[in-house]
Amino acid sequence: MKAYQKNYVGLWLDHRQAVMVSITDDAETIKRIDSDIERKVRLSGGSRTAKTPYGPQQVSVDGKQQERINRQLHQYYQEIIRRIRDAAKILILGPGEAKTELKKEMEKSRELAAKKITVEPADKMTERQIAAKVRQFFKGSQ
Repeated sequence: MKAYQKNYVGLWLDHRQAVMVSITDDAETIKRIDSDIERKVRLSGGSRTAKTPYGPQQVSVDGKQQERINRQLHQYYQEIIRRIRDAAKILILGPGEAKTELKKEMEKSRELAAKKITVEPADKMTERQIAAKVRQFFKGSQ
């Protein structure tokens, strides 16, 4: 029996969801984490006519709503961090800003800041593609 079991985690995430791939000596598991972040609300009053069926749309992002979204993002990142806390090495993939925002949240924790964290850009991927990418990334790691 080994004294130390490897535990690597790869994440693909955006602001809507995260797909977490955990690789240990014994198994590989895939889990999905939904963010539950509310969508931006469209203000009523924009008119749509036959000439512009997809025409004027206004998006409301007032201060309170933005604060609420920021709080929800923080809770989402904390949930992800809670689930990956035991990983020895972490790969974070994804489009947009979510991957760097998560890394900044992780760096606030002394425990996680000391771990090997790699961030790479990635487009939309299926769960199988994410798992294959994570497997390939950690293939040489011991």
